[in-house]
Amino acid sequence: MSKENTEKNTAVAEAVSRTELFFTNNRKAIIIAISVVIIACAGIFIYHKYGYMPARQEALGQTFQAEANFRNGEYDLALNGDGNVLGFSQVIDEYGSKAGKAVYLYAGICELNLGNWNEAISYLTSYKGTDKILKARALSCIGDAYTGLNDYTKAVHYFEKAASIADNAFAATYLLKAGLTYEALGDYGKALNAYNTIKESYPMSVEAMDIDKYISRAETISEK
Repeated sequence: MSKENTEKNTAVAEAVSRTELFFTNNRKAIIIAISVVIIACAGIFIYHKYGYMPARQEALGQTFQAEANFRNGEYDLALNGDGNVLGFSQVIDEYGSKAGKAVYLYAGICELNLGNWNEAISYLTSYKGTDKILKARALSCIGDAYTGLNDYTKAVHYFEKAASIADNAFAATYLLKAGLTYEALGDYGKALNAYNTIKESYPMSVEAMDIDKYISRAETISEK
């Protein structure tokens, strides 16, 4: 056996020896650490299977009637229930996001339709969904709530943000809201930009059909 191989084997043996020595000296601590990890994983599994999932199924079942009332335009009933079935507000209080992230969007839109602007903003900002269409809808609704509060500066921020996220036919709706809000702020230049974006980027949208009248108005006023 060559000297080089002998040295390698010696180094390996020393490394193995050091490893064995480490485990021997720390055997109790290692066993405790492994046991803690196993118990934690088991606890998470048990909670998920027997705690979280049943609660989630129960929460989803409770939202069924609230969603039906929402679709029927019965916003107060959908939000607050009737004593027999829960509304979105009670579902959120009892289950939180176990009922799904959309419950916050539903509750926020209900509050918006009931004219409760601050409550609508609270629910809508709690919505953490990742679907771009729904996320943009939530932002636009926050803009609507700020419009109800006559805070047009914040409102237009959310309309613009909604339009940037949507990037589809819905964006034209949000841009039109932004344009009208800029007009309310007296900023006809930015209003004109919003209207022109609708005309150029979303020519097939419903909003584009009448956009020329908005453009003409904004141009006329901005030139004065």
